[in-house]
Amino acid sequence: MARTVGIKEVARHAGVSVGTVSNVINRPHAVAGDTRGRVQAAIAELGYVRSESARQLRAGQSRIIALLVLDMANPFFVEVAAGAERVARAAHLGVMLCNSAQSPSEEADYLGLFAEQRVRGVLLTPADMSGRTVAGFRRHGIPFVLVDRVLPSEEGCSVSVDDVLGGTLAVRHLLDQGHTRVAYVSGPMSLQQCRDRRDGALAALTGAGLDASALQHVEEERLDVASGRAAGARLLALSPRPSAVFCANDLLALGVLQALFTAGVGVPGDIALVGYDDIEFAAAAAVPLTSVRQPAARMGHQAAELLLEETGEAAAHRHRRIVLDPELVVRESSRPARG
Repeated sequence: MARTVGIKEVARHAGVSVGTVSNVINRPHAVAGDTRGRVQAAIAELGYVRSESARQLRAGQSRIIALLVLDMANPFFVEVAAGAERVARAAHLGVMLCNSAQSPSEEADYLGLFAEQRVRGVLLTPADMSGRTVAGFRRHGIPFVLVDRVLPSEEGCSVSVDDVLGGTLAVRHLLDQGHTRVAYVSGPMSLQQCRDRRDGALAALTGAGLDASALQHVEEERLDVASGRAAGARLLALSPRPSAVFCANDLLALGVLQALFTAGVGVPGDIALVGYDDIEFAAAAAVPLTSVRQPAARMGHQAAELLLEETGEAAAHRHRRIVLDPELVVRESSRPARG
């Protein structure tokens, strides 16, 4: 096992005091150029790496923020992470990226790890909709911001998208194309996003004078492509078969598209299809996918800004709830119904 080089060895090698090495590492402007050069050369030659855990003990604050999301296989969360990371890097902080896999127990384990590591703050898309894990995490006094979830502003900060509006935009578009037999494919209804997007779909139906019971609902356990394929098979067995399908995210929609193609069902000729998130793959699908666009990178960016504002000036910070508007992006998969 490689031996760890300490700051005392660097000082001996460079012929300076430990305090001078510390200044070169933390306040290089305070050290004369020749001396600074000797110390930096010694650091490079010996392979010295500063102990972040020791620095945290001295400073009492971590340089890491944590981001815990539902599914890192979903490109939507990759974009959220990219937006958060840009803010963190500008503040000379690192991001610990973790995946709960939609599991409340894994979420609880990660939150416990974050508390043990005393991270500076947490960006969280909760898997546990009961709120118990978040409530338990509060007692550690570590700031957190919910991402893609609405949180009452008096309880903390959150950045989300108006998913009810997004569901309304999707189904209103399908109704405008002449469809009246609409199905909704979702992940578990324990997730607030799935419920809100369904509520928006129902609002579009009732707004058009249709009975809300006309919405056929297929619920899957996960929000991924495999679940979309399974949902596609279930859709084909429905009677009457829907002429249009709205999916709670693009991964589900891409899976539905695969299942329909395999069964010889045309999109949009036989069934129109709309997804949600507008991930990069939506436009690149075999049939370019109509989707409700969420500003994912902007969500991550604004959530990280709120978190750093709270960790930097807690006394001046005021909790805020930011709700962004989605946008419908129309592509080939939802052209007008056949006559």
